[in-house]
Amino acid sequence: MSHILEEALKLPEAERLKLADDLYESVERSKNEVYLTPEQEAELARRLEDYEKNPGGNFSWEEIEAEALSR
Repeated sequence: MSHILEEALKLPEAERLKLADDLYESVERSKNEVYLTPEQEAELARRLEDYEKNPGGNFSWEEIEAEALSR
């Protein structure tokens, strides 16, 4: 058992519950964070620029899906 866990188990129940809740929330928040590589960021910037120059030149999800399912 880790030293940190041993110390946490010495806390009163209410404090242990608060600690557990805080730890759980920190894990849930980190799941929602998206980390991109510099290459991915550059590609997203390129795509956004392309869209802003030609917003009508893109396909809707329905068009893409229909094309994929027709193959």
